[in-house]
Amino acid sequence: MRLRRRIQSETGLHPTGLITALATPFDGNGAIDFDAWRRLLQWQLAAGAQGLVVAGSTGEAAMLDDAEYDALLQVAVETVAGRVPVIAGTGQSGTAATIARTRRAAAAGVDAALVVTPPYVRATQAGLLAHYRAVAGQGGLPLVLYNVPARTACDLLAETVAELAGHENIVAIKEAVADPARIQALVALSGAHFTVLSGDDGSAARAMLSGAHGLVSVGSNIAPAAYRRLCDLARAGDPGAAADWDARLAPLHAFCGIEPNPIPVKALLRAAGYGQGLRLPLLPLSERHHDEAARMAALAAELEAHCRCTTLAA
Repeated sequence: MRLRRRIQSETGLHPTGLITALATPFDGNGAIDFDAWRRLLQWQLAAGAQGLVVAGSTGEAAMLDDAEYDALLQVAVETVAGRVPVIAGTGQSGTAATIARTRRAAAAGVDAALVVTPPYVRATQAGLLAHYRAVAGQGGLPLVLYNVPARTACDLLAETVAELAGHENIVAIKEAVADPARIQALVALSGAHFTVLSGDDGSAARAMLSGAHGLVSVGSNIAPAAYRRLCDLARAGDPGAAADWDARLAPLHAFCGIEPNPIPVKALLRAAGYGQGLRLPLLPLSERHHDEAARMAALAAELEAHCRCTTLAA
């Protein structure tokens, strides 16, 4: 498939480097702000994002109707124009619904599907095996597995991933469990066909220094060049420089979790001119965090400016 051909031709691997889990900008009336969406996509590309997730949990996918979902993906595919992989969030609580959503994403022209473990239903490991094999076989796209048990109440164990990693249509995992032993177990499964991506900004440097191949990031919505630098340093195996840069990003990592995602990062995007708010049941950032949001917006701007200056000087 197209994602597989592109990444193998460029790097010999599957999804790697900085992949931004994009927020969906809404206007003041609650509709998708497609002007802000295009500008956000273009900023990510210019700043060095190496992949983009559209309509994942950070993108408030649960609040989008089918027509909005289709339009969001289509605009992303048109704007990105093949420069980096576009990965659509397609995971649902049921297998049939996940297959249908994955086929919908394939029709929009994306490169792969990010498929979270089925939320709420608490499938067994055998159920997860059957679920992912069915989606991989019938969905029409390469799959990136996504494990985030803190949000889904369902943990895709490394032993189960080992049985899925050899499937020709399963190309990566986004692992949000920040446990070094878990990352090591997954990295041991990786190779030319299967890559491991951190799904946790705060532990991503450590994960990549341990062999993970990249990061699916929330914070990179507002600081894409800074998170690209973190990925580059960690993937190059430079622990000192990666730790130093990670320390500079640490306040931003923390802020993005100060309230449920994507509330904090959307406050920062609003300050930067990308969208106006969220959809219920999510509410805007609590007033008590507004001063911290202003500090984080300034920090993100400072780090992005530093990265631009360093790139120009190189």
